[in-house]
Amino acid sequence: MPQDYEQFISKIYQKTGINLALYKEAQMKRRLTSLYQKKGYSSFKEFFQALDKDKQLMNEFLDRMTINVSEFYRNAKRWEVLDQSILPELLSKNSTLKTWSAACSTGEEPYTLSMVLSKHIPLSKIQILATDIDENVLAKAKRGVYSERSLNEAPKEMVKKFFQQDGSYYTVGDEIKKTVTFKKQNLLADHFGGPFDLIVCRNVLIYFTEEAKESIYQKFSAALRPGGILFVGSTEQIFNPGTYNFETADTFFYRKK
Repeated sequence: MPQDYEQFISKIYQKTGINLALYKEAQMKRRLTSLYQKKGYSSFKEFFQALDKDKQLMNEFLDRMTINVSEFYRNAKRWEVLDQSILPELLSKNSTLKTWSAACSTGEEPYTLSMVLSKHIPLSKIQILATDIDENVLAKAKRGVYSERSLNEAPKEMVKKFFQQDGSYYTVGDEIKKTVTFKKQNLLADHFGGPFDLIVCRNVLIYFTEEAKESIYQKFSAALRPGGILFVGSTEQIFNPGTYNFETADTFFYRKK
């Protein structure tokens, strides 16, 4: 029943500040319906009443709502472009960079960013802000323990240098952990701060409506300093970068004019 879902959206917004109407409806509805049915509820109304009382269920709902698929050096060729072309250009203008990993999920992305930056500047000069809406994934990111599978694309020398292995699990070393500050943030509602030299936000915006996406691109543009770079995912090419005061720096990299 459409009305049932609309009321659910409204109540979730009042309770959490998260506006589900800004996510693609068919995908979100399907994901949440399968969750509430699995939990034994028969409607969004019943599901909300349960969420309202049960913090653990609410956390599970937030996990399901946000898409937490991440790995180190995902789409490795793009990280090579960042390493060999984008970072040298940014560092030629500024010896320390203000960087932000937005919607950072379980931490693989900001830690990858730190490792790539460490090839150019000392770890002591690296400061990365990493944000996500989901407190569960932020807690996991801070722990920094990952399965072997999530390191598939990571260069062997980086794994050797920056991780401690324990069986089939790998823990990020403290020297990399220290370079990243994790914070809770709602991309759709919260202020972005800045100005940043580099913003990385990959494989997240595909789940938002066009209107929500446009609003976020405008906010990213406002949060970057002139010449700053936005690095997006491989399904998120911006076809009209000029609308947001961007120009294409490379495939999936956009420079603020």
